[in-house]
Amino acid sequence: MTGANMVSLRDGIQIDLTTGETVVIDATKPADDIAVLSHAHGDHLYTQAPTKLICSKLTARLADARREDGGMVSRTTHPAVTQVSAGHVPGSRATIIEDPNGTTYLHTGDFSTRDRFLLSGFDAEAVAATYDVDVLITETTYGKPDYIFDDQAVLERRIVDWLDDTSDTPVILFGYTLGRAQELELLVSRSDRDRLFVTDAIRKMNAIIEESHDVAFNAERYDRETTLGAGDALILPAQTNRLSFVDHIVKNTGAVKAGFSGWAIEDSFKYRGDYDETFVLSDHCDFSELTATVDALDPNQVYTQHGFADEFATHLESEFSITARSLKKNQASLDEF
Repeated sequence: MTGANMVSLRDGIQIDLTTGETVVIDATKPADDIAVLSHAHGDHLYTQAPTKLICSKLTARLADARREDGGMVSRTTHPAVTQVSAGHVPGSRATIIEDPNGTTYLHTGDFSTRDRFLLSGFDAEAVAATYDVDVLITETTYGKPDYIFDDQAVLERRIVDWLDDTSDTPVILFGYTLGRAQELELLVSRSDRDRLFVTDAIRKMNAIIEESHDVAFNAERYDRETTLGAGDALILPAQTNRLSFVDHIVKNTGAVKAGFSGWAIEDSFKYRGDYDETFVLSDHCDFSELTATVDALDPNQVYTQHGFADEFATHLESEFSITARSLKKNQASLDEF
């Protein structure tokens, strides 16, 4: 069974089961039979919490903290749905859906196969050993051969060395409040930097993750009374990079601004973000890890989403002879592509 007409992109990913139920993943207003949340990044979160939601315990706590006006999450389970670690950010999960007609779907969500920091990577071989995946729905953020990342230890060492080499000046490190910020905190802790500061929003995420993972980030609260000096590191949410208060900090302290992303492979990332330094550091698979995942799972068909979705689908069809299509909004079947 292939489930060729059962997957669509509407408000979130929708999978129609032969039971008459619909699984909806990462919808802004989930109102279908089986609501699933992959992780608590803002672009995947609901605007209003559904009555029942399938997600990890940690994602539920993080979602509650990030959507204080959206209602509390009430977690549930369903016999057709299993979740496994996606390796993207704390609490993230890939979702396996087993239709009673024999079709097995796998939605990776945003994922990484690397063991990094506090996280175990998504294990495609372990999933393949337990499930015969018919339909794979995968993110393809870095779905072009241009995006191949160095080994994780090399990437991390490069950043720590830079933190040490620039210890005579303060640095401002930009990363997402959930995931990247905690990674940067752990990297700073491995450096010779004296003090580490973060915003209240990051501290809120830290407190929840510290309980779940038995880790201490040891970051101080940054406020308008804080004066950065040599040896200090400040971590700010990525979207604040161009705000005037950051310019004020740089002007008064001589702080160096650094950006971190898989997009840092491109020289243009530095200039687009107005960074002084950039480093490759990603919570997603690179191109080779995406292809290795598909190879291990050996699905009958693949739907791609995000980033280079068209390019990766074309690569799979030409190199793997797998039926593959990028998901388009409100298209419900392969015949509509």
